[in-house]
Order: sequence, then structure tokens, then C-alpha cells
Amino acid sequence: MPPPKSRTLAYLSVLRPSQWVKNVFVLAPLLMTPGAINPLHLRLTLLGMLTFCLTASATYVLNDWVDREADRMHPDKRHRPLATGIISPRGGMTLAVLLGGAGLALSLALSPLFALIIAAYFAMTIAYSFKLKHVSILDIMILSAGFVLRLEGGALLSTVTLSVWIILCTWLLALFLAVAKRRDDLVRGLDENHRGSLDGYTLEFVDKAMGIMTAALFVCYTIYTVDKDVMGRLGTPHLYLTVPFVLAGILRYLQITMVEKRSGAPTDIALGDPFLLITMVGWVGVFGGLLYL
Repeated sequence: MPPPKSRTLAYLSVLRPSQWVKNVFVLAPLLMTPGAINPLHLRLTLLGMLTFCLTASATYVLNDWVDREADRMHPDKRHRPLATGIISPRGGMTLAVLLGGAGLALSLALSPLFALIIAAYFAMTIAYSFKLKHVSILDIMILSAGFVLRLEGGALLSTVTLSVWIILCTWLLALFLAVAKRRDDLVRGLDENHRGSLDGYTLEFVDKAMGIMTAALFVCYTIYTVDKDVMGRLGTPHLYLTVPFVLAGILRYLQITMVEKRSGAPTDIALGDPFLLITMVGWVGVFGGLLYL
């Protein structure tokens, strides 16, 4: 990706708006519980998504600020605004503080408990940016925990009780994607000089780890679809019809990662691969149809 051509575009780029799609997990508990949908819950949850967008962008800027020297040696990340110098270190830090402050203020306005979730997410990602991303295994555990916090935050704002199975599915899916990203780093020849945690990974290790997580994710999701409490709460015994879409999506991502060897940023892969898009649209269509029709 070439560097932004203007300072305005550079500031927009450093926020990584394409990554905001991850914050759909905040909305997921409400959308998956039709009985909880009302104007108040919808408004609170959308504001919760905005809060996570602000907070996540603050952490992206902070991460780029910390990594600006290392990013200059990366084939793609060297084009990031802080690495190129389009945005100064002082400007980047100021932007991170403003975004983080705005996110925390908005979360406090929504709910003190939600503010605790945002504070936990922010503290965890700060620790990740400065130190923990260089610790193998712990780095991917922290990344996956961020998705669980998004899910829990959305459930809190919409007063939805989450099934333990959907929490496990979210965590395992995030772990799977994080390990796939580490595999991509290894395939591209990056080492611990770029990211310290890569010293603790090998292709054999990540391939076996992805196999374990693939099996665990598929089993957990299948159990979720046939759990009596879930079927009773959602009002349908046919959620199992969505299982083939999940399996197809997992297998396609494995194919992209291991056969085509192009597993970069998960959001870019998911939004840029027609097969994955079809499986996601199919899952949403069938799942939504069972709940709302």
C-alpha cells in the first residue's frame, strides 16, 4: 500500500478505519437476540461501537508510534504515516491521547461498567503495544481477548445474556485469525527483529495450532447451534443449518493461509475474497432468516 499523499489522508489512514469492522462484535449480541431489540438498546449499542472505534484507533496510533522505527524495515508497514514521517511522533501521541480520552468519556456516559470494559481493553492494548506483543502465545491471547471484550460490552449495553458457547467461539475465531497472521509473518521471512514474539513460532507449530483451533471452533459452534437454552432463547431449533457456512469459511481461510500463502490482515482477506464474502453473507442470511422470519 503506497503512503498517503496528503497530511489529511495520513491522519485518516493512521486511524485504520478498515479495522472498525471488528467492532461489529459489539452489535452482535443484540442482533442475535431479537427479543432484546428496541430503540434504547440499539442506540446504546451503536454508541458502544463508536466508543470501541475511538479507543481502538487510539491504540492503533499508539502501536504505530511505538513501532515507527521497526515499521521502516517492513515491506508494507514502512508506508505507515508515522514510519514515513508524514505524521510526527508528537502529532501521533497527541492524536492517541485525544482519541483515548474521547473513548473513555463516551463510555462513562453510557455506563460505568461499560467504561470498565473500555478501560480494560485500553490498558491491555497499551501493555501489548509496549511489551506483551513480543511475548509469544501471550500476544495472540491478548488480541483474541479484545474480541471477547467487544462482545461482552455489547451484551452489557443491550442487557443480553451471552451463551458460554458463543463466547468461546468468538475467542477461538480470534485466536485462529491471530495465528494465521503470525504464519503469514513467518512465510514472508520476518523474524524477531520485526516482532519479538516471532522467535517463539515456527511453521510447524502454527500449523498444528491452527488445526487444533479449527477443530475446537467447529465443535463449539456446533454445540452452540444445538444447545437447548440457546434454541429456547432464540426461538428456533434449526440453527444447525448455519454450520456448513461456518465450516466452509474456516476451510477457505485455511486454504488462503496454507495453500495460497496470502493471509495478511484478516479484515482485508475477509472483505477481499469472494468465497469468504459468499459464506459470510450466506451465514448472515440463514441465521437472520431463522431468527427474524
